[in-house]
Amino acid sequence: MPVPKIPLARNLNIALIQLIAGADKAANLSKVTQFIDSAITKSKIGKIDVVMLPECFNSPYAVDKFREYAEEIPNGETSRLLSELASKHDVFIVGGSIPEHDTLNDKIFNTSLTFNPLGQIIAKHRKTHLFDIDIPNGITFKESETLSAGDKATVFKLGDFGNVGLGICYDIRFPELAMAASRAPNNSFAMFYPGAFNTTTGPLHWHLLAKARAVDNEIFTVLCSPGRDVGGSGYQAYGHSLVVDPYGKVIAEAGEGEEILYAQLDKEILPAARSGIPVHYQRRFDVYEDVTPTTKVSDL
Repeated sequence: MPVPKIPLARNLNIALIQLIAGADKAANLSKVTQFIDSAITKSKIGKIDVVMLPECFNSPYAVDKFREYAEEIPNGETSRLLSELASKHDVFIVGGSIPEHDTLNDKIFNTSLTFNPLGQIIAKHRKTHLFDIDIPNGITFKESETLSAGDKATVFKLGDFGNVGLGICYDIRFPELAMAASRAPNNSFAMFYPGAFNTTTGPLHWHLLAKARAVDNEIFTVLCSPGRDVGGSGYQAYGHSLVVDPYGKVIAEAGEGEEILYAQLDKEILPAARSGIPVHYQRRFDVYEDVTPTTKVSDL
């Protein structure tokens, strides 16, 4: 069996911002600023290394609103704000997701940006799998009515901590993105998923999928949800932002409303999991195909 590599170089402190976005974009961005400022200044786990935002944190999560709220990247107001906040607080920001307007092709994407502590964009992921579902007596939602799908997996280097993969919400139901991130040569220590499961799909599969991706690939999975707008007339997010370790154990979980969830990713857990239960090294590609070498991976 190969000697386990150390994909996470040192412990990582993360703050997940579970907030509710309304119809006023300026108010949403003001709330983001307040929450991030608070997450940094009120941390009880030491210096925060990564702040993560939920899916569609600057706009309503509604098919008929994506184009209205869409911005160009990197010149849009949301990109500029996150860049400023990352450099102000000397922190990585995994910027949830926002509607992106690709003006060259006049397409709208659901896009996640990650900024380094210098305020530079180091990763850009366009939601690869669009949320088109119709659950009888549950929910009907078709992102493809407005959005276009991204065409790449996203893996990037998070400073000197190591590599991570990035997906958005519905992407978590498709294991290939996490597989591509976790295996050589990427050797990622985590998958980050900003997501907005609803009150139908959340109770069914939110925790299950987070644990499955973690255990299958022996990585941390980090899911950041919007808060639930109880009494609101719009999309009802499930909440319950959470962090799962490579054994499938939930190490931090939020409630339903607005809050800041803190967690530390322990660098010792991942190599211990991979050496103790070595599925990471025992795959039988002589019996079944390894799909990851053909996965298109791009960090921007």
